[in-house]
This record gives sequence, structure tokens and C-alpha cells, in this order.
Amino acid sequence: MSIAIPTDFEIHLFHEGNLFKSHELFGAHSKKVNGVEGIQFCVWAPHATSVRVVGDFNNWDGSNHEMQKLNDQGVWILFTPDVKEGDIYKYEIVTRTGDIRLKADPYAFYSEVRPNTASIVYDLSGYNWDDKKWKQKKKRRTVYEKPLFIYELHLGTWKKKEDGSLFSYREMAEEIIPYVLEHGFTHIELLPVIEHPYDRSWGYQGTGYFSATSRYGTPHDLMYFINQCHQNDIGVILDWVPGHFCKDAHGLYMFDGEPTYEYLHEQDRENQVWGTANFDLGKPEVQSFLISNALFWIEHFHIDGFRVDAVANMLYWPNRDELQPNELALSFLRKLNEAVFNADPSILMIAEDSTDWPMVTGPTYDGGLGFNYKWNMGWMNDILEYMEADPIHRKYLHEKVTFSLIYAFSENFILPFSHDEVVHGKKSLLNKMPGDYWQKFAQLRLLYGYLVTHPGKKLLFMGGEFGQYDEWKDLEQLDWILDGYEMHDKMRDYFKELVAIYKKSRPLFEIDHHYDGFEWIDADNRDQSIFSFIRKGKKPNEFVVVVCNFTPVVYHDYKIGVPVDTRYVEILNSDDEAFGGSGQVNKKSIQAMEGSYHGRPYHIEMTIPPFGISILRAVKKRGEKQKNGKKTVRSNASRRGKRIKA
Repeated sequence: MSIAIPTDFEIHLFHEGNLFKSHELFGAHSKKVNGVEGIQFCVWAPHATSVRVVGDFNNWDGSNHEMQKLNDQGVWILFTPDVKEGDIYKYEIVTRTGDIRLKADPYAFYSEVRPNTASIVYDLSGYNWDDKKWKQKKKRRTVYEKPLFIYELHLGTWKKKEDGSLFSYREMAEEIIPYVLEHGFTHIELLPVIEHPYDRSWGYQGTGYFSATSRYGTPHDLMYFINQCHQNDIGVILDWVPGHFCKDAHGLYMFDGEPTYEYLHEQDRENQVWGTANFDLGKPEVQSFLISNALFWIEHFHIDGFRVDAVANMLYWPNRDELQPNELALSFLRKLNEAVFNADPSILMIAEDSTDWPMVTGPTYDGGLGFNYKWNMGWMNDILEYMEADPIHRKYLHEKVTFSLIYAFSENFILPFSHDEVVHGKKSLLNKMPGDYWQKFAQLRLLYGYLVTHPGKKLLFMGGEFGQYDEWKDLEQLDWILDGYEMHDKMRDYFKELVAIYKKSRPLFEIDHHYDGFEWIDADNRDQSIFSFIRKGKKPNEFVVVVCNFTPVVYHDYKIGVPVDTRYVEILNSDDEAFGGSGQVNKKSIQAMEGSYHGRPYHIEMTIPPFGISILRAVKKRGEKQKNGKKTVRSNASRRGKRIKA
């Protein structure tokens, strides 16, 4: 029987590293050949001497399903009417040494539920998307000038059923989306959902890059989850791992008996940190595979972005005594980002990078790597080290707070408190805080306030929003048992209010990536560990004043220099009794006074709460003109967001 042979141009592009829809050629696809319906299989196995398709349909005997070798570079193909959608299969590969390996399809769209490892023939078409408004909204907005607060979560442990079993993608949509909306997050970031054999790898050690893990249902079920998120104005980001893969026998490792997807030399191939294998990012066929994979998730699952895992592991050659840049990886990352943004300019490409490599978020045409965001790992490590210190000793770590503002605008940063910081004995964010029970909550509220007011977009791992006391237990659900405990409930109330203020206060997000959006008032008060600064919006005199006190001492009539002679209203105080605080708040508006202080022409006198953050908004003067020339008359109601136009 004849087969639908790929074009020479498609094959050429694949081997050139430029077939960015290689998933439409490789894998298992329904075809009609000479009027006969069946499944066409295509696989790349350059070192194999023969390849057969095996499965339940032939009792795992591939003698009648041998694939045809199309070229010397190892593309194999087979069309057969014996297979239908839903059938399980693997490739039986005979190596050059005569060994036989059973491999899952690298391009499979669906897989058996672990511990089973076969691929499943699956048709991705047929899902009825209803997220056109979301896609149009994405195109209209510039993400750099919008609020971005990401909720990082692991689907398997966010919440489980009473019997301990997993929710499906569809069931999870009904659970997660109302919760995310209630807390004000703009995006969900899912730990990897590619198929992976071991639960405790959290998806970071994958075998099926095109296969949404079957733990939670079918690919169409995941599409439903994402579609529902979009209908509720929630973006979805995937954690994505183009650097390395697991070495399980059925996966990509030594696919045809020899290095295929991985580097040839052991020194380059072996990822000794995670016990995995590093992708050969210079191999054209691997580039086609990985770039196609990114575009596949965008096209078929309407993904809004990728958090690209372990970029530091790709930037430098592994297993070297000295850091040696990996030019192959650098070229790949630039090529990847160019391809993604060419397909969809609104995508978030976020580098998880702990190095000081320059211009990670710089454009490729200017020598950058081409990401549009990078995790600020330096800020995260510094502020957590500062917070974990005894408050008496924080004055000796003063630079841990100030140093980040030296480089805060060198990249487009996201400030992450991720899963990596609350697992493997590192303790939860709440339990990292020193002191007694009350002090832990007070300092966590302060930490979150500083997260929100520091330049950069935001990310928080699940459980942090209600102050989970235990670190992430990666086989159990979050500690929902804490619902109803007063301090945890008040922490959640505080967090929701904090995010709401963040989203409606333009100075807190509008200029996140430029010096124009930030200005220290006082960064030098080492002895009292009090920091004050201004966050500015794009409009003239649109700003908020932020004061952070990292000690348990209360101060009254504390002077803060301010730039404008007006009244200042405290729009958030983390020490409010409603949030579990001691009530050292500034209830009344504060009138600026003549007298230079902190290098400003005016100053205010206010109460500084213990272990607290205060955010103050400048109240515009009565009759102040707006850009359109109309006067905006402010009454007391204006504090509640109401305006009376003259």
C-alpha cells in the first residue's frame, strides 16, 4: 500500500532545524491513502537498522508493521489501516548492535496513565474554543505596563479528592478558577504538564513533550481548563523544560541505541545535578523538535506563555571546572524566541535564570537572548536571607534590601517566590520568618507588601497566599485544614486586599522596568531598618509613598520627606487589626508640611507600624487640572474612587 510521503522540502527543513511544525509530520496521524483510512506513523531514528510499530493491534509483534526508511538521515514512515484512534503503540527499534528497544513516540499527542508507558493515537482536532475575546484583549494590551501577578501551582497537589485521588483538568477548572479570581491573580503558571513517569519530578523530567499528561485526563480536557481560564480573563503559562529530559527506558534517552536527542559526548550529555540528559541544542533535528513543541502548545492549547526552566543550565557547558558559554544553546534560545514571537507577539517568554548573563530580555537583533521576562533570582535570594535573619542583625544585612535597585532595570524582571523556595527542608515562607507566632505573620505580610511595591512583576507559589505553615508536601494537597484559623484567614484577607490595591494603583505596575518608576526617599536608615521610597506612574505627580519597617519597634511622628505639598492617605497598612496586626495605622489623612527632609521640599509625620508596610497615596489638590483640561473636584468621596466633574 502506498504512503503519503512527506515533501523533500519538509524533510530538508527538519534536518536544517527549521521545520517548526514538525509535529504535523512526525507522530501518529489519521490519513486517507488511495481511499483507505488509517494511521500514518513517522519517526526520526538515525542510528536504527530497522523500526517497527507495535501495540495491542498486532499483539506487540511488529513483523507486519515494519517502517520504511525515507532517507539516510533516519526518517522512517508507515501507513497502516490496522490502527485506529485510541490504540496504544510504541516503536520497536533495532539498534546497530542488534539490541531491541521499545520507545514511546516522541511526538505522541497522548499517553497511557503512569506507570504504563505506551503512546496513544489521539486526534487533537474537534475542541470548540471560545476564547476569542481573550485573544483580542491580549493583542491590544502591552504587558509591560499592566499588572502581572502569577499564581504558580502544581495540579496534582493543589487540592485532591477526599479519597486522595487526583482531580481531572475539567474538575480542577471548577475548583481553581473561582479561587484565582477571588485572590486577584492575573495568570496561572502550571508546573510542567508534559507526560512524565515519576510524580515527584513534578513534570520537570519528561518523556512526552507533545503529550499533555494523562494523570488528569485527555488533551481536550486540558483545553477545556485553559479555555475556561481565558473566559475568566486568566492567562495560562506553562513551565517548560527545553534543557534536559529524563533517562527512563521508554523515553528520548539513547532513542535508537545511540545519542539522538542528547549530546554525543558524556561530559556534555550527563546532567549530574538532576540525573537527566541534556538536549543537544546544536542538533538541527532537536531544534525542530523543541521549537515545534513551543509553537504546538501555543497553537493547539492557546498557551499564553512559557516559564523556560533552568536557563542557567543551558547557558554554560556542564561538568566544567570553569564557566564556558555554550554557543549552541545561545543560538538555540535566540532562534526559539524569534520563532515564538513571530508566531504570537503577545506570548510571555520567561527565563528562569540565576546567572548574571547580560541582556537575557534584550532583543536578539541587539545581541540579547530575546526573552521578554526573567526571574529575579538575586532579589529573591537576598530578601529571603534578610527576612530570615534576626531583626536585631538586619542592620548588618542592609545591602540585601538596597542592592536589587542597582540592577532592577537592567532586565524585565519577575519577582518570584516559587516552589523551589518552599520544599526540600527550606520551610514555608511563613515559617522562614523569625520570632513568635504573631511576628511570623506580621513579617510575612511585610514581605508580601515589599514584593508588591518593589519594581517588577510578581509570582507566588500556591499556599503562600494564606500563609501555609508547612513547606510544600509534594505528595499531598495544600493544608486547606487551615481554613477557619483566624490568622490564616486574616492573612488571606490581607493578600487579597494587597493584590487589589496593586491592580488599581498604576504607580505600582505602570513603570516596572525603568528608573523613572522608582525613587528612594531614604535607603540609608540602617540602624532602624526602615526603608522608604516612591513608586511613580506615567502621569505627572501620580505616585505612592511606601514605608517599610523591618523591626518590631513602633514609631510615632516619624518624619518622611515627600515631593508634593498635599494630603497623603494611607491606602494600605499591613498592621491593620483586620489583617491580624496590632492596629498601629494612620487613620486620618496626613498633611504635608513645609521643611526639607530626606532631600525633599516637604515632609509628613506618621506612625510607623511594627514589622509593617504603609502605602500612602498623594491626594490631588482641589481643582487640579487633568490632561483634558477639565477640573476634577475632589470631595471626601474621592477617597472611595468617586469623582464629581465641575
